[in-house]
Amino acid sequence: MVVATPIGNAADLGLRARDVLAGAHLIACEDTRVTAKLLAIHHIQTPLLSYHEHNARAQRPRIMEHLKKGETVALVSDAGTPLVSDPGYRLVTECLEAEIPLTAVPGPSAVTAALVLSGQPTDRFFFQGFLPTKAGARRRVLTELAQVPATLVVMESAKRLAASLSDAAETLGPRAAAVTRELTKKFEEVRRGPLAELAAHYAEAGPPKGEVTVVIGPPAPAPAIDADALEALLRDALGTLSVRDAAHQVAAETGLPKRQVYARALQLAKDRDEDEG
Repeated sequence: MVVATPIGNAADLGLRARDVLAGAHLIACEDTRVTAKLLAIHHIQTPLLSYHEHNARAQRPRIMEHLKKGETVALVSDAGTPLVSDPGYRLVTECLEAEIPLTAVPGPSAVTAALVLSGQPTDRFFFQGFLPTKAGARRRVLTELAQVPATLVVMESAKRLAASLSDAAETLGPRAAAVTRELTKKFEEVRRGPLAELAAHYAEAGPPKGEVTVVIGPPAPAPAIDADALEALLRDALGTLSVRDAAHQVAAETGLPKRQVYARALQLAKDRDEDEG
């Protein structure tokens, strides 16, 4: 069974989740110390087995042995719903391949908690997970996300928060966003504002304490612009800028996808060079 556990407030463990954890033969968890504290609060004495990204390959066969004997194994993460940014996915696929019955006990999730508190549209969202740690790779991923027609939910470490917000502001433009931290805990905080404003705040204030989830509003609808108008803007920009910079400027002005604008700018520059040659 895949069991969601609290993301900070131990009282958020549901009645069904508590019964499942108490009745299981074994609980597979990321950090036995973290899960042991939760079990102690709820007077649960089920044995624990460590299962995380560094030992998953070695531990998975042991877990599968228990399951093949007909025993109930509850899979939990340190906080929230398993399989979201943890190694549970491979264990679930092995269970499915072995035709072992599988079910989930839904519950707390930092993703949905942050989303509903953000003030951003909730009808369509895209969960990115953690962004790359290096700036170049992070900007490339953000560029890919720029045209996703949905609210974005991003996990980030506190120490990289200011840099990530700054990269997001530069790449995604002036979108509204929310930084949530310590969700469900005593010092829960949600700070809302434009990406650039949030980036400036955390650059000055320093890394916040606690777990951080960032929610970024969806892109604004692209204004209607015909091919002739786009070409005119690009020709003007190419008079003083490189192809890349011209495409970046026009994409920002029009809201059109950067790849589309860059491809057209590249063709115009090529045609211009051929005419001059």
